[in-house]
Amino acid sequence: MSNDGNKKQFWKRNTAKVPGSIQHVYGAQHPPFDPLLHANLMKAGNKAQSLTPGKPKKATTFQEFESITSDAWDVGDDDDELLATAAQNLNIEVVMETANKVIENHSKLQEQQQKQPEAGPEKDEEEEEQQDEEEAEEPVPELTFGSEPRPHFAESRMVKSLSEAHLESSKDGAAERVALQRQQSLPHRPVIPLVARMADQNTSGALVMTEREASRLDKFRQVLAGPNTDLDELRKLSWSGIPRQVRPITWKLLSGYLPANTERRESTLQRKRQEYFGFIQQYYDSRNDEHHQDTYRQIHIDIPRMSLECLILQPRVTEIFERILFIWAIRHPASGYVQGINDLVTPFFVVYVFEYIEEEVENFDVSSLQEEALRNIEADSFWCMSKLLDGIQDNYTFAQPGIQRKVRALEELVSRIDESVHRHMQQYEVEYLQFAFRWMNNLLMRELPLRCTIRLWDTYQAEPEGFSHFHLYVCAAFLVRWRKEILEEKDFQGLMILLQNLPTMHWGNEEVSVLLAEAYRLKFAFADAPNHYKR
Repeated sequence: MSNDGNKKQFWKRNTAKVPGSIQHVYGAQHPPFDPLLHANLMKAGNKAQSLTPGKPKKATTFQEFESITSDAWDVGDDDDELLATAAQNLNIEVVMETANKVIENHSKLQEQQQKQPEAGPEKDEEEEEQQDEEEAEEPVPELTFGSEPRPHFAESRMVKSLSEAHLESSKDGAAERVALQRQQSLPHRPVIPLVARMADQNTSGALVMTEREASRLDKFRQVLAGPNTDLDELRKLSWSGIPRQVRPITWKLLSGYLPANTERRESTLQRKRQEYFGFIQQYYDSRNDEHHQDTYRQIHIDIPRMSLECLILQPRVTEIFERILFIWAIRHPASGYVQGINDLVTPFFVVYVFEYIEEEVENFDVSSLQEEALRNIEADSFWCMSKLLDGIQDNYTFAQPGIQRKVRALEELVSRIDESVHRHMQQYEVEYLQFAFRWMNNLLMRELPLRCTIRLWDTYQAEPEGFSHFHLYVCAAFLVRWRKEILEEKDFQGLMILLQNLPTMHWGNEEVSVLLAEAYRLKFAFADAPNHYKR
């Protein structure tokens, strides 16, 4: 059969033997309670309570939880803040209700934005028709890295950067909507700019920073300005996304690279940067030695394969990545360099480039930065990547046992949260290792645009064991997100093509927020309440 032939080829290339047993994911009912499937049952109990300033909070667990979310109940706000600030001792009904509200608000916003173009004044309609005629006379430009077609707001509601937003007038709004609708119907190549206007707004579709977004940025700055940064408070704020302006310093603090004490930070940076370049002087010349040349050659081959995004292909960036990966491999002989580690440098590198520039980076010439800035970016990226890998190193040791355990755990989890999807893949003999190995090995970086990965990592760094533990629940939520498409495929080859090429190229912050909300619900139900469900 063709299915068997495809499977055999895939297994020879990508898999090793799976361990014979694995610990079960405890605390799950079968089938579980799923807000997406039981929304009607929950509506009666899902009425949000508003909280006015100065109102004394009641002595109940739910009110204590509500009080620290402030205005997060409003439709259109960053709903995942509800989950970010959830207390450890909340009961399961509260968290289920909260996660469902995030998803319900997402659906309402989509419906509102779909109706918005139809409700515009007649003047806007005339302008749109005129714009249609003008654009019809112009040839359709070939897509480039700097001219990505922007999707309809109802699908991803991506927001322009602040530097671009101030140049727009209100009159441009109607024309932009028409352009967006037209671009949706045009064939295009799947090429995505590096960050694609990766603004840190709440993805409400606004072109300028809102009062709420400015307030969030101010909260971050207040926490960061103290003599000793409260890391617990910083994690609460970061769970629902970090503003671009403070993301570099926040990532360094949350990863454990910088100390909480502000007076020690500068000396720590200088010492760690000098230490890294000491490694370069000590080890990098050995890259052509007989016992290291295979490692260096593999790194040199893998870097150009990493991304279609032009920044990574710049010669100066390639040199930096080669040094970072080679030094890490030399200093970690238990695993050495393994394909997949190369992808994990990119988010750190891009975020730390933002520390020195204000414009977007998709067409930015990295070599134009001062040498000192480049050295700082390189050293900081090395140390933060090392901190990340310290927590998941068993993913990359011999036979990659960490990944194999997580794939088995994912299979067990999906079999409980969506039995239909699980049985469908069993029916067509699709093994989880065939598609989820890459999800664990590359932390979903090959499945999501880089802007979404950076937003995802905001939460991973704020969540306890985000990269090693929470990622499992994100993968489960990500798989079930495509249940309709999965159930429509009726053969092995179709399922594998779908699962390895999921249509996420136009995803933005809102899609990631909904994914994280569902992942948090799963984590709370299956990992944080071990005695709640009995199978």
